[in-house]
Amino acid sequence: MFHVQSPGQLGTKLLQRPCHERVRAVLLGTALAAGLIAPVSGAPPAHNYPTQARVEYVNDCVARNGGKLSQVYQCSCVIDDIANTLTYDDFVEVSTFAHYATLPGEGGGIFRDSDEAKTKAKQFRELEKNAYRACGL
Repeated sequence: MFHVQSPGQLGTKLLQRPCHERVRAVLLGTALAAGLIAPVSGAPPAHNYPTQARVEYVNDCVARNGGKLSQVYQCSCVIDDIANTLTYDDFVEVSTFAHYATLPGEGGGIFRDSDEAKTKAKQFRELEKNAYRACGL
């Protein structure tokens, strides 16, 4: 912005370039249109997961599936689908068993040897596989 002494007047007058006005109008119109036209998603997931857990899951999912930015939406769909089925506590439990089922050694035995561990790992893998399919991954 420029401050110019206006002839015949006391004080300064603020002048703006006309292009700034057009840019503001275009940006405001775009923002309003995006807000009005943005797709309305379905109902929120049945269970509310912490944002950090969702972000971690989506980041892992994107990395496992090629690392393309376009997959953020599909991976977000997957965690939403899982959240419709499992409470957050159940999600943490079954996903932990699924992730550590291949952990070698004595320490990994708790995650792979018992029938409960096998059942929970299988439950998560099936749920995740169905969510991947439903979300196009």
